Amino acid sequence: MAAPRLLQSVRLLHPIGCGFLRYTSSYSLPDVKAKVQQYLRNHSPTYQTLMNWNIRYKYWKLLASNRQCYNTEGLYGKNAAAVYYTLMQRGGVRFKGHTEWYRPDQRGQFTWEFLQHKDVPVECVDLSGSTVNYLGLSNIVALRELRNLNLSRCPYIDDWALSRLHEFRDSLEVLSLSGCPRITERGLATLHNLHNLKHLDLSDLPSVNNKGLTRILLEEVMPACAIVGMDYTDGLETEEFRATEISSNRILVR
Repeated sequence: MAAPRLLQSVRLLHPIGCGFLRYTSSYSLPDVKAKVQQYLRNHSPTYQTLMNWNIRYKYWKLLASNRQCYNTEGLYGKNAAAVYYTLMQRGGVRFKGHTEWYRPDQRGQFTWEFLQHKDVPVECVDLSGSTVNYLGLSNIVALRELRNLNLSRCPYIDDWALSRLHEFRDSLEVLSLSGCPRITERGLATLHNLHNLKHLDLSDLPSVNNKGLTRILLEEVMPACAIVGMDYTDGLETEEFRATEISSNRILVR
């Protein structure tokens, strides 16, 4: 009986059934969709059940995509397991001494040709835009000669995940964290463990409040690293700073 009630609720909102769109002509399609979803959420237990199931399914899918590749590691070694995980995440890898990248095609399909280099160290890993998280990093922390790691636009990379990067303290030289919405100052503070880091991209980190101060502090503990994506004045636009700037401009005008 629950399913027919859900269909009946939707039918009541259909433009032919009650002229719903006539009363929402001033709203855009996303607004109408949001109102319909809110109505179903308030009046249909079945809809809420489906939404809860969808949330649980997405969480299960995230865990499954970040499981450790024990079978591949047992058969071919840790390098191969790291490559396999990266390709499953639709990322790319490059082996030491090589110029070509191994990446899946547009459908996410790939071959196992990388096994011919399974004993060659992996030098570069591109996981940008993937669902890699703290658990998924378990597949790549064994890459002791990794020099370049791209984690830009990864929605599940957070401070906890950054704390695992100390495994690359003796090798990592280039790190990109741009566009990661969950990273804060606390996670960035753990990067001082990366002793050989030479380039760090911190562009577009919405959860970092005092970006200018964060850059200054990072440069203090990592003087050999070039930090990009943060200006010294980001987050320092206080009233006192504005007053000082206005006074300086007046002096220059005089």
